[in-house]
Amino acid sequence: MEDWLDLLQWPAMVVTVAAGMLVGSKSPERRIAGFVAFLVSNALWIAWGWHDGAWALIGLQLCLVVTNLRGILKNEDAG
Repeated sequence: MEDWLDLLQWPAMVVTVAAGMLVGSKSPERRIAGFVAFLVSNALWIAWGWHDGAWALIGLQLCLVVTNLRGILKNEDAG
């Protein structure tokens, strides 16, 4: 049976796509929800990357955590 952690890449991909759609919204609340969804996808990608030994992916996701937190803060300031 396939390791269940291998399956994390699929919800990570779905959450990432949904987050991208939300971030493109004109609504500040939806944009913030998109950045929060991106943070969830970052966590999923990090878990999958750790399991798979994808260290560059983990490094990328950690950098993206910073940009997503910045996005949340910038949107809260604008609202």
